[in-house]
Amino acid sequence: MPENSFNLISDLLGHIGLIINGWMSHGCAKYIDYPFVHRFTMGKTMSVIERKINISPFLKWPGGKRAILEHLLPLIPNSFNSYFEPFLGGGALFFALQPGRGVLADNNPELVNCYIQVRDNPDDLMEHLAKLQNSEQDYYRIRSWVPKSPIERAARLIYLTTLAFNGIHRLNLKGEFNVPYSYRTHLRPCDPCKIRSASEALSSLKIICSDFELAVEGAKQGDLVYLDPPYTVAHGNNGFLKYNSKIFSWNDQVRLANLARQLAARGCKVIVSNANHPSIVDLYTDFQMHLVERYSVIASSSQFRRKITECVFYNEV
Repeated sequence: MPENSFNLISDLLGHIGLIINGWMSHGCAKYIDYPFVHRFTMGKTMSVIERKINISPFLKWPGGKRAILEHLLPLIPNSFNSYFEPFLGGGALFFALQPGRGVLADNNPELVNCYIQVRDNPDDLMEHLAKLQNSEQDYYRIRSWVPKSPIERAARLIYLTTLAFNGIHRLNLKGEFNVPYSYRTHLRPCDPCKIRSASEALSSLKIICSDFELAVEGAKQGDLVYLDPPYTVAHGNNGFLKYNSKIFSWNDQVRLANLARQLAARGCKVIVSNANHPSIVDLYTDFQMHLVERYSVIASSSQFRRKITECVFYNEV
Protein backbone atom coordinates (compact mmCIF):
# COMPACT_ATOMS: atom_id res chain seq x y z
CA MET A 1 0.00 0.00 0.00
CA PRO A 2 1.42 3.45 -0.88
CA GLU A 3 2.59 5.40 2.14
CA ASN A 4 0.22 8.34 1.53
CA SER A 5 -2.79 5.95 1.38
CA PHE A 6 -1.71 4.29 4.61
CA ASN A 7 -1.37 7.67 6.32
CA LEU A 8 -4.81 8.77 5.12
CA ILE A 9 -6.47 5.61 6.45
CA SER A 10 -4.58 5.90 9.73
CA ASP A 11 -5.63 9.53 10.15
CA LEU A 12 -9.25 8.73 9.41
CA LEU A 13 -9.40 5.82 11.83
CA GLY A 14 -7.79 8.00 14.47
CA HIS A 15 -10.36 10.73 13.83
CA ILE A 16 -13.22 8.27 14.22
CA GLY A 17 -11.67 7.01 17.45
CA LEU A 18 -11.47 10.54 18.84
CA ILE A 19 -15.13 11.16 18.07
CA ILE A 20 -16.24 7.90 19.69
CA ASN A 21 -14.07 8.53 22.76
CA GLY A 22 -15.46 12.06 23.03
CA TRP A 23 -19.01 10.84 22.97
CA MET A 24 -18.20 8.04 25.43
CA SER A 25 -16.88 10.68 27.84
CA HIS A 26 -20.29 12.40 27.71
CA GLY A 27 -22.01 9.10 28.47
CA CYS A 28 -23.55 9.10 25.00
CA ALA A 29 -22.36 5.74 23.73
CA LYS A 30 -25.90 4.46 23.25
CA TYR A 31 -26.41 6.95 20.41
CA ILE A 32 -23.56 5.49 18.37
CA ASP A 33 -25.57 3.15 16.16
CA TYR A 34 -24.55 0.35 13.82
CA PRO A 35 -23.66 0.54 10.99
CA PHE A 36 -21.32 3.51 11.22
CA VAL A 37 -20.89 6.05 8.43
CA HIS A 38 -18.51 8.92 8.98
CA ARG A 39 -18.32 11.86 6.59
CA PHE A 40 -15.21 13.93 6.14
CA THR A 41 -14.15 16.83 3.95
CA MET A 42 -11.66 16.31 1.16
CA GLY A 43 -11.16 19.53 -0.79
CA LYS A 44 -14.62 20.97 -1.47
CA THR A 45 -16.48 17.69 -1.71
CA MET A 46 -17.99 15.44 0.95
CA SER A 47 -16.84 11.85 0.70
CA VAL A 48 -18.09 8.76 2.47
CA ILE A 49 -16.37 5.92 4.27
CA GLU A 50 -18.45 2.78 4.74
CA ARG A 51 -18.68 3.32 8.49
CA LYS A 52 -21.10 5.68 10.11
CA ILE A 53 -21.73 7.43 13.39
CA ASN A 54 -25.51 7.83 13.41
CA ILE A 55 -27.24 10.42 15.59
CA SER A 56 -30.86 10.06 16.64
CA PRO A 57 -33.11 13.09 15.96
CA PHE A 58 -33.69 15.01 19.17
CA LEU A 59 -37.42 15.46 18.54
CA LYS A 60 -40.27 13.66 16.83
CA TRP A 61 -42.11 15.50 14.06
CA PRO A 62 -45.06 14.68 11.79
CA GLY A 63 -43.93 12.97 8.60
CA GLY A 64 -40.54 11.95 10.01
CA LYS A 65 -38.45 9.77 7.72
CA ARG A 66 -36.62 7.41 10.09
CA ALA A 67 -38.84 4.56 8.86
CA ILE A 68 -37.69 4.90 5.24
CA LEU A 69 -34.03 5.80 5.72
CA GLU A 70 -33.04 2.39 4.37
CA HIS A 71 -34.63 3.41 1.06
CA LEU A 72 -33.21 6.96 1.01
CA LEU A 73 -29.58 6.28 1.91
CA PRO A 74 -28.79 4.14 -1.19
CA LEU A 75 -29.80 7.13 -3.34
CA ILE A 76 -27.23 9.44 -1.74
CA PRO A 77 -24.25 10.10 -4.06
CA ASN A 78 -20.79 9.01 -2.91
CA SER A 79 -19.78 12.66 -2.82
CA PHE A 80 -21.54 16.03 -2.86
CA ASN A 81 -20.79 19.63 -2.01
CA SER A 82 -23.45 21.30 0.16
CA TYR A 83 -26.64 19.83 1.59
CA PHE A 84 -30.05 21.53 1.40
CA GLU A 85 -33.19 20.44 3.24
CA PRO A 86 -36.01 23.03 3.16
CA PHE A 87 -38.65 20.87 4.94
CA LEU A 88 -36.52 20.01 7.95
CA GLY A 89 -39.04 18.54 10.40
CA GLY A 90 -37.30 15.95 12.59
CA GLY A 91 -34.23 15.91 10.33
CA ALA A 92 -33.82 12.11 10.14
CA LEU A 93 -31.90 12.14 6.86
CA PHE A 94 -29.76 15.08 7.92
CA PHE A 95 -28.73 13.34 11.16
CA ALA A 96 -28.03 10.13 9.27
CA LEU A 97 -25.72 11.94 6.82
CA GLN A 98 -24.26 14.67 9.05
CA PRO A 99 -23.03 16.86 6.20
CA GLY A 100 -20.48 19.50 7.16
CA ARG A 101 -22.11 22.39 5.34
CA GLY A 102 -25.41 23.42 3.86
CA VAL A 103 -28.77 25.02 4.60
CA LEU A 104 -31.53 23.60 6.79
CA ALA A 105 -34.90 25.33 6.67
CA ASP A 106 -38.55 25.09 7.58
CA ASN A 107 -41.42 27.56 7.51
CA ASN A 108 -42.37 26.79 11.13
CA PRO A 109 -40.72 29.49 13.26
CA GLU A 110 -40.99 27.49 16.51
CA LEU A 111 -39.27 24.48 14.97
CA VAL A 112 -36.52 26.62 13.43
CA ASN A 113 -35.94 28.43 16.73
CA CYS A 114 -35.62 25.05 18.45
CA TYR A 115 -32.90 23.92 16.03
CA ILE A 116 -31.04 27.21 16.43
CA GLN A 117 -31.09 26.93 20.23
CA VAL A 118 -29.85 23.33 20.08
CA ARG A 119 -27.03 24.43 17.78
CA ASP A 120 -26.03 27.61 19.61
CA ASN A 121 -27.07 27.20 23.26
CA PRO A 122 -27.22 23.50 24.16
CA ASP A 123 -26.15 23.94 27.79
CA ASP A 124 -28.71 26.70 28.52
CA LEU A 125 -31.37 24.63 26.79
CA MET A 126 -30.58 21.55 28.87
CA GLU A 127 -30.66 23.65 32.03
CA HIS A 128 -34.19 24.84 31.19
CA LEU A 129 -35.37 21.37 30.18
CA ALA A 130 -34.06 19.83 33.40
CA LYS A 131 -36.49 22.01 35.35
CA LEU A 132 -39.54 20.60 33.52
CA GLN A 133 -40.96 17.51 35.21
CA ASN A 134 -42.74 14.57 33.56
CA SER A 135 -46.18 14.40 35.17
CA GLU A 136 -49.74 14.91 33.98
CA GLN A 137 -50.16 18.10 35.98
CA ASP A 138 -46.86 19.55 34.76
CA TYR A 139 -47.61 18.55 31.16
CA TYR A 140 -50.89 20.46 30.98
CA ARG A 141 -49.36 23.43 32.78
CA ILE A 142 -46.51 23.59 30.27
CA ARG A 143 -48.87 22.97 27.35
CA SER A 144 -50.84 26.11 28.28
CA TRP A 145 -47.68 28.13 28.99
CA VAL A 146 -46.73 30.78 26.41
CA PRO A 147 -42.99 31.45 26.92
CA LYS A 148 -41.35 34.53 25.46
CA SER A 149 -37.62 33.83 25.35
CA PRO A 150 -36.16 31.71 22.50
CA ILE A 151 -34.61 29.24 24.98
CA GLU A 152 -37.88 28.71 26.85
CA ARG A 153 -39.81 28.28 23.59
CA ALA A 154 -37.33 25.62 22.43
CA ALA A 155 -37.47 23.80 25.78
CA ARG A 156 -41.28 23.77 25.69
CA LEU A 157 -41.34 22.35 22.15
CA ILE A 158 -38.93 19.51 22.98
CA TYR A 159 -40.84 18.78 26.20
CA LEU A 160 -44.24 18.60 24.46
CA THR A 161 -43.10 16.52 21.48
CA THR A 162 -41.42 14.09 23.89
CA LEU A 163 -44.39 13.61 26.22
CA ALA A 164 -47.42 14.15 23.95
CA PHE A 165 -49.67 11.20 23.12
CA ASN A 166 -47.91 9.08 20.48
CA GLY A 167 -45.35 11.87 20.03
CA ILE A 168 -47.81 13.82 17.87
CA HIS A 169 -47.31 17.52 17.16
CA ARG A 170 -50.66 19.12 16.32
CA LEU A 171 -52.10 22.63 16.59
CA ASN A 172 -55.75 23.66 16.73
CA LEU A 173 -57.30 26.43 14.62
CA LYS A 174 -56.05 28.99 17.15
CA GLY A 175 -52.48 27.77 16.70
CA GLU A 176 -52.42 26.16 20.15
CA PHE A 177 -50.80 22.79 20.87
CA ASN A 178 -53.69 20.48 21.77
CA VAL A 179 -52.32 16.92 22.04
CA PRO A 180 -53.09 15.14 25.35
CA TYR A 181 -50.53 13.69 27.75
CA SER A 182 -49.06 10.27 26.90
CA TYR A 183 -48.66 8.98 30.50
CA ARG A 184 -45.21 7.67 29.53
CA THR A 185 -43.62 8.57 32.83
CA HIS A 186 -40.34 6.79 32.03
CA LEU A 187 -39.41 9.35 29.36
CA ARG A 188 -36.93 12.11 30.12
CA PRO A 189 -37.77 15.53 28.63
CA CYS A 190 -34.08 16.42 28.92
CA ASP A 191 -31.75 14.01 27.13
CA PRO A 192 -28.24 15.52 27.28
CA CYS A 193 -26.75 12.97 24.88
CA LYS A 194 -29.20 13.71 22.10
CA ILE A 195 -28.93 17.46 22.52
CA ARG A 196 -25.11 17.53 22.67
CA SER A 197 -24.69 15.25 19.66
CA ALA A 198 -27.31 17.17 17.67
CA SER A 199 -25.59 20.46 18.56
CA GLU A 200 -22.30 19.12 17.20
CA ALA A 201 -23.92 17.93 13.98
CA LEU A 202 -25.64 21.29 13.45
CA SER A 203 -22.65 23.45 14.36
CA SER A 204 -21.57 24.41 10.82
CA LEU A 205 -25.02 24.45 9.17
CA LYS A 206 -27.06 27.53 8.28
CA ILE A 207 -30.57 27.27 9.76
CA ILE A 208 -33.33 29.57 8.50
CA CYS A 209 -37.11 30.04 8.61
CA SER A 210 -38.06 30.32 4.98
CA ASP A 211 -40.26 29.27 2.09
CA PHE A 212 -38.77 26.24 0.36
CA GLU A 213 -37.88 28.10 -2.85
CA LEU A 214 -35.83 30.72 -1.01
CA ALA A 215 -34.14 28.06 1.11
CA VAL A 216 -32.56 26.36 -1.94
CA GLU A 217 -31.83 29.39 -4.08
CA GLY A 218 -28.09 28.92 -3.46
CA ALA A 219 -28.04 25.26 -4.52
CA LYS A 220 -25.79 24.57 -7.49
CA GLN A 221 -24.10 21.78 -9.41
CA GLY A 222 -22.76 19.05 -7.14
CA ASP A 223 -25.09 19.87 -4.22
CA LEU A 224 -27.59 17.47 -2.65
CA VAL A 225 -31.18 18.65 -2.14
CA TYR A 226 -33.74 16.63 -0.17
CA LEU A 227 -37.38 17.74 -0.49
CA ASP A 228 -39.90 16.22 1.93
CA PRO A 229 -43.07 18.35 1.88
CA PRO A 230 -46.30 17.78 3.81
CA TYR A 231 -48.23 15.19 1.82
CA THR A 232 -51.15 16.72 -0.07
CA VAL A 233 -52.80 15.53 -3.27
CA ALA A 234 -55.35 16.81 -5.79
CA HIS A 235 -58.90 15.97 -4.65
CA GLY A 236 -57.75 13.90 -1.65
CA ASN A 237 -60.33 12.53 0.79
CA ASN A 238 -57.87 11.37 3.44
CA GLY A 239 -58.31 13.37 6.64
CA PHE A 240 -54.58 13.81 7.29
CA LEU A 241 -54.02 14.95 3.71
CA LYS A 242 -56.82 17.48 4.11
CA TYR A 243 -55.19 18.69 7.33
CA ASN A 244 -51.86 19.06 5.52
CA SER A 245 -53.50 21.03 2.70
CA LYS A 246 -54.02 23.90 5.13
CA ILE A 247 -50.24 24.28 5.44
CA PHE A 248 -49.16 23.05 1.99
CA SER A 249 -51.61 23.54 -0.86
CA TRP A 250 -51.88 21.75 -4.18
CA ASN A 251 -50.43 24.88 -5.81
CA ASP A 252 -47.43 24.46 -3.50
CA GLN A 253 -47.06 20.88 -4.73
CA VAL A 254 -46.98 22.08 -8.34
CA ARG A 255 -44.49 24.81 -7.43
CA LEU A 256 -42.29 22.25 -5.67
CA ALA A 257 -42.25 19.89 -8.67
CA ASN A 258 -41.23 22.77 -10.94
CA LEU A 259 -38.47 23.67 -8.48
CA ALA A 260 -37.23 20.07 -8.42
CA ARG A 261 -36.85 20.14 -12.21
CA GLN A 262 -34.99 23.46 -12.04
CA LEU A 263 -32.59 22.09 -9.41
CA ALA A 264 -31.95 18.98 -11.50
CA ALA A 265 -31.22 21.19 -14.51
CA ARG A 266 -28.62 23.06 -12.40
CA GLY A 267 -26.80 19.77 -11.79
CA CYS A 268 -28.03 19.12 -8.24
CA LYS A 269 -28.81 15.65 -6.95
CA VAL A 270 -32.52 15.90 -6.04
CA ILE A 271 -34.48 13.47 -3.88
CA VAL A 272 -38.19 14.02 -3.22
CA SER A 273 -40.40 12.10 -0.76
CA ASN A 274 -44.10 12.45 -1.47
CA ALA A 275 -47.52 10.81 -1.35
CA ASN A 276 -48.27 7.79 -3.50
CA HIS A 277 -51.11 9.23 -5.57
CA PRO A 278 -51.62 9.54 -9.35
CA SER A 279 -51.78 13.33 -9.12
CA ILE A 280 -48.33 13.41 -7.47
CA VAL A 281 -46.79 10.82 -9.81
CA ASP A 282 -47.91 12.92 -12.79
CA LEU A 283 -45.88 15.87 -11.45
CA TYR A 284 -42.60 13.93 -11.49
CA THR A 285 -42.55 12.14 -14.85
CA ASP A 286 -39.03 13.51 -15.47
CA PHE A 287 -37.68 11.64 -12.39
CA GLN A 288 -36.95 8.06 -11.46
CA MET A 289 -39.39 6.67 -8.87
CA HIS A 290 -39.28 4.11 -6.05
CA LEU A 291 -42.37 2.98 -4.15
CA VAL A 292 -41.55 2.41 -0.49
CA GLU A 293 -43.67 0.71 2.14
CA ARG A 294 -43.79 1.44 5.84
CA TYR A 295 -46.16 1.17 8.77
CA SER A 296 -48.22 4.19 9.72
CA VAL A 297 -47.14 5.66 13.06
CA ILE A 298 -50.39 7.54 13.70
CA ALA A 299 -52.24 4.78 15.59
CA SER A 300 -51.55 4.53 19.32
CA SER A 301 -50.96 0.76 19.21
CA SER A 302 -48.74 -1.09 16.74
CA GLN A 303 -51.49 -3.68 16.12
CA PHE A 304 -53.63 -0.97 14.49
CA ARG A 305 -50.86 0.52 12.35
CA ARG A 306 -51.50 -0.32 8.71
CA LYS A 307 -48.95 -0.48 5.93
CA ILE A 308 -48.83 2.55 3.68
CA THR A 309 -46.84 3.34 0.57
CA GLU A 310 -45.17 6.55 -0.50
CA CYS A 311 -43.07 7.68 -3.44
CA VAL A 312 -39.43 8.62 -3.58
CA PHE A 313 -38.49 10.51 -6.74
CA TYR A 314 -34.88 11.18 -7.74
CA ASN A 315 -32.71 12.18 -10.69
CA GLU A 316 -29.59 10.52 -12.04
CA VAL A 317 -26.47 12.70 -11.93
